[in-house]
Amino acid sequence: MLSFRPAILAFTLLTSGCAALLAPPVHPGDTEATVISQLGIPTHRYRDGNDQLLEYAKGPWGQRTWMARITPDGHLASYRQVLTSAVFATIIPGKSTKDTVLRTIGAPGETMSLPRIRQEVWSYAYKESDVWDSMMHVHFDEQGIVSQMLNGPDLRFDPDSRFPGR
Repeated sequence: MLSFRPAILAFTLLTSGCAALLAPPVHPGDTEATVISQLGIPTHRYRDGNDQLLEYAKGPWGQRTWMARITPDGHLASYRQVLTSAVFATIIPGKSTKDTVLRTIGAPGETMSLPRIRQEVWSYAYKESDVWDSMMHVHFDEQGIVSQMLNGPDLRFDPDSRFPGR
């Protein structure tokens, strides 16, 4: 008779290992010290009025960035994933600045310069509708104002782009 104990043990070890990779939850009202002890050192910090924003850029492939908003009294007001279509929609071409973009969606995964058209582009990998591997490209003019936003597929996940002519 076969024993299921090795299979159960392996399953338990695998699922507990996955849980260890996920950050423990934080809750509104937690202190900044609690947030940092639970989530670790933030990838970036930003000031937004009197609040502090703690950025936690996460994988896989940099498709998730979480922002923890800390109030002036040192407590967590909110913690949310910001690389979403809804949050991207709050960035307004012709009005939003580089500082606004940093406070809204955090630091870009990639940057590039387009000297011919005098623009800088910040690119953000994300899961559009939590399904499609996508890239949002935020274009800035010479004054650091958003001029346009373009999204499309994340070519890192397209085998035809890596192996042309297949």
